Amino acid sequence: MSEPILLALSGSLRQSATNRKLVREAARLFEPGTYIEADLDLPLYDGDLEDGEGIPKKVQVLADQIAQAHAVVISTPEYNKGPSGVLKNALDWVSRTDGRPWADKPVAVMSAAAGRAGGERAQMILRAYMVPFQPRILQGPEIHIADSSNEFDEQGKLTNERYEKSLHSLMKKLRAEVGF
Repeated sequence: MSEPILLALSGSLRQSATNRKLVREAARLFEPGTYIEADLDLPLYDGDLEDGEGIPKKVQVLADQIAQAHAVVISTPEYNKGPSGVLKNALDWVSRTDGRPWADKPVAVMSAAAGRAGGERAQMILRAYMVPFQPRILQGPEIHIADSSNEFDEQGKLTNERYEKSLHSLMKKLRAEVGF
């Protein structure tokens, strides 16, 4: 079997977002493998748009990436005690595509946030959002990066040894889930 494909979804669109840094750290610790970072810059879900034009090409690309990936990591910021609208919108759009790209897919969920809980509430809500899709969400170790803007160096590497150790453990479990 070839190397595993790891797809990453960051719930923040900013290129320098700590959730983007966190999924990249997850990929570094998951290696070797092929790493794909999903583009969640999608139009807002609109049933009229879907009825008139069908599934947007970028949404279908995302659904196909999920289906083809061996495993997925999702990192969410916490906005007003919940996941970002960007992430929820992507999940809503993918749910409208044909097939069941998330079904039985190994998924690791994590969060990075400014607050002291590190996005724990957002992560709990995200896990609930995923229930209808029936992926295999790993149950731990849980990764909640608190005060996230101070937890990465200039190269985007985690500086806290405990966070890195927990993330390494989670990626090792995710790798085992896909048989690599």
